[in-house]
Amino acid sequence: MTEPVPLLSRREARRRDRRKAILEVASRSFLENGYAATTMSGIAATLGGSKGTLWRYFPSKEALFAACLDDATTAYREGLAEILDPRGDLAQTLRRLGLKLLEKVTAPDSVALYRLVISEAGRFPEMGAIFYEHVPRNTRLLITRFLERAMESGLLRRGDPDTAARTYMMLMLSGCHQLLLLGQITRATPHQIEADVTFGLDCFLRAYAPDAPG
Repeated sequence: MTEPVPLLSRREARRRDRRKAILEVASRSFLENGYAATTMSGIAATLGGSKGTLWRYFPSKEALFAACLDDATTAYREGLAEILDPRGDLAQTLRRLGLKLLEKVTAPDSVALYRLVISEAGRFPEMGAIFYEHVPRNTRLLITRFLERAMESGLLRRGDPDTAARTYMMLMLSGCHQLLLLGQITRATPHQIEADVTFGLDCFLRAYAPDAPG
């Protein structure tokens, strides 16, 4: 019998809602104003509270930035985990994964975030490190574990699964995503995304095709 989910107390509900409001304001500020121009004082002023209250939720701007990334990517990573079913057809699974990946990274907010990191990571390496750990690295780890199982099952040529995951991701991101980041196109069409995934997957499966017997 399924255990009933306990209801949040009023205090817990208020704290959850307050945290959500902080993340919404902070995320908007990071994307619109940049990392350097976003301050804890400015966020507190926008929220209409004291900086001390904000610090009770997040002890630093770095912690707040990390929380914004987690909030924006948790549901996405959960969706990827559902796609990466080792019992499914390998090529179809990798195709669905590629479509999901490109749809996410070519969304306007994702493009704005990538541009923010690229423009400011040189001056704020801690921001670049936080982004790397919470976004591309977390995605790559999910793919790495999936590809490792595929190699163990003989569906892919044996090799370093982390290198294979990086290869897969770079093939997927080498087309319309790169053009978006460089301002060569204003949006990625479903046709472009489909074409990038088809091309990238073909290259990947040829590179990691199982070795012939003997």
